[in-house]
Amino acid sequence: MNLDKAKKRIAKQVKKGFNGYPKITLTYYGNTKDCATEVVVQFMLGEGDSAQEEHFSCETEIRDNELIQTTLLKIIERANVNSVIEIEGVTIL
Repeated sequence: MNLDKAKKRIAKQVKKGFNGYPKITLTYYGNTKDCATEVVVQFMLGEGDSAQEEHFSCETEIRDNELIQTTLLKIIERANVNSVIEIEGVTIL
């Protein structure tokens, strides 16, 4: 899948905001605020439930990695979630 297409489809899900559970939260991490090298995907089935986490990392900007962005989109689509939340910015490691 095309990188731009994957990023747009993820952004469309994020724009919908919180619509209840189940939900996925995307958090980007990096050594600087300008370059994310890791992403953590948290899946929560319901409020108060423990989160299942999946970690992805790469050497370069992860938000520009076609394989990882496509994988994130597939996780979102296959989990059939009501909400996709993206933590804004890059959290410093």
